[in-house]
Amino acid sequence: MIKMNKKINVKNTEVVIITINNGDYISLTDIAKFKTDDTSAAIGNWMRNRNTIEFLGIWETLYNPSFKPLEFEGFRKEAGLNAFTMSPLKWTTSTEAIGLVVKSGRYGGTFAHKDIAFKFASWISIEFELYIVKEFQRLKEEEQKHLGWSAKRELARINYHIHTAAIKQNLIPKELSAAQTSVIYANEADVLNMAMFGLTAKQWRETNPRLKGNIRDYASINELICLTNMENLNSLFINEKIPQEERLVRLNQIAIQQMSVLLDVENRRFLK
Repeated sequence: MIKMNKKINVKNTEVVIITINNGDYISLTDIAKFKTDDTSAAIGNWMRNRNTIEFLGIWETLYNPSFKPLEFEGFRKEAGLNAFTMSPLKWTTSTEAIGLVVKSGRYGGTFAHKDIAFKFASWISIEFELYIVKEFQRLKEEEQKHLGWSAKRELARINYHIHTAAIKQNLIPKELSAAQTSVIYANEADVLNMAMFGLTAKQWRETNPRLKGNIRDYASINELICLTNMENLNSLFINEKIPQEERLVRLNQIAIQQMSVLLDVENRRFLK
């Protein structure tokens, strides 16, 4: 499965990255543009090299059970000879290689698994290789941050549904209008906000008029962990018919205790 398209800018050269079967494949065509307009010739010259053929063959042997070793051995014996020619399409067709992919169309070109792409980049330019590795690492760090944020938001969304289901079952009388229901939902959300932050969503907006989003968008990871636990506990308290005022006191005590524990864990980890 191929997913398009991420791009990084390396030394004023735009380089496309695609995902194939959860692996990152970088455009050799774009890398070659750093040195020449004749990108196909540059890639072909690199693949004529004996060291390149050996590297590609060893990589495929490690990661590709369908790789054809006999065809590889034939190419390795011929590599480096004056009459020897090689192209990405010839290589993949003959050996069933997966490290190189040739794509046609508007965003086409030759793509290679990142291990292979970095090797080609070093052949093009040592300087370019260092910069592309740096930019690629920066991209992956940003993806991890986004993944972590998405996971936190998804966890909050799931717990929100658990929380509102308990409210609907136990606190909302039948035949209420949508407007009345929303007031109760907002009121219950503020029980958690008060227990955790000491103010309602409205009070936070009035205190922070220039900030976008809501109070929870600016919460720390520890506060989000604590809120997740409190949402589950509040759902249980609601099911047990505990009055809101009593629940607020309990949740505030829980928030203080849990945040103290989380802070203590962080401090001990810092001292190690």
